[in-house]
Amino acid sequence: MSIANNFPKGEIKELKELLAVSQRIVVTCHVRPDGDAIGSSMAWYHMLQGMGKDVSVVIPDRAPRSLMFLPGSRDMVVFTQHDLWSRRLLRDAELVLMCDFNTSSRQGNLGDIVSECNARKVLIDHHKHPDINCDVVFSYPEMSSASELSFRLMAALGLYLDMNLDCATCLLTGMVTDTQNFTVNCDNHETYEIMLRLLEKGVDKSRIIREAVKSTTYSALKLNSYAIGEKLEIFERHKAAVITLDAGELKRFGYEKGDTEGLVNEPLRIRGIVYSAFLREDADCVKVSMRSVDGFPVDKICRDHFGGGGHLMAAGGEFYGSIKDAYDILLNHMGDYDKYLPKNISKQD
Repeated sequence: MSIANNFPKGEIKELKELLAVSQRIVVTCHVRPDGDAIGSSMAWYHMLQGMGKDVSVVIPDRAPRSLMFLPGSRDMVVFTQHDLWSRRLLRDAELVLMCDFNTSSRQGNLGDIVSECNARKVLIDHHKHPDINCDVVFSYPEMSSASELSFRLMAALGLYLDMNLDCATCLLTGMVTDTQNFTVNCDNHETYEIMLRLLEKGVDKSRIIREAVKSTTYSALKLNSYAIGEKLEIFERHKAAVITLDAGELKRFGYEKGDTEGLVNEPLRIRGIVYSAFLREDADCVKVSMRSVDGFPVDKICRDHFGGGGHLMAAGGEFYGSIKDAYDILLNHMGDYDKYLPKNISKQD
């Protein structure tokens, strides 16, 4: 399988040996987990269970309800709800697989516990500049998702034939959500070959789209309609769009985790908009999400001002201050990034 031959043989051999000698394994991902974080983590859960391993998935906080259709999702251990159990699982683990994050801070309070546990550690990630002390690091920012990377690793380990429907469903969910249904970050034709291999396993792609992408609740629909209708601002000079939602607005619409998933992408549908920013006031910080088109580097804005980063055209960060201060910082520095705007921009509608 050609899509499995992109890794150094020594690293694949080491991963295979670690899996062979480890019985108690924990899989974990980043805080505020999205479809790729949960998809890649749960895929390893199903694969390792099939290998007879004692495997647990420990996530920093609750997954969005839109992902709870995934097989095995009820088995995930949520650190914010089961602190002692999470600590015990990590204390007893022989191996930890770390999916879809590049630095321990992306795990919130769980990060220190994972870092300090005595287990061997393997990083499986597709973000730039990994900064985690691990025994084996698979860092491939050119890949569409951690789920694509996980598929390739499983294939390289000779496990494709052992991949069951549950594992394949989780992998395709991660790929679909991180590529916005194969519209971004998927220029490599092999990404589509992987999708076909997963469909061959019997995965219901239509259900994934319906559950993870399109399904919503009445309150979430009202919140997103309000955000677009009342809070969307256009900055024509900078070809930018900004949406802000403060804590009071979120409370008014009964916000739950995952209700604003994908909202940051909506302004990019406006002809002439190059990048979009969404600022949401969470309990402990302002969550910043940014998306762009035409190679505009939103990762640089997030890294420069919001302690974050990510991919060139899909990035995020966190701001520890008021939402007004975060908004002012973004607006005050927009002009600094005008030089990155593409030369030929469609006339704004």
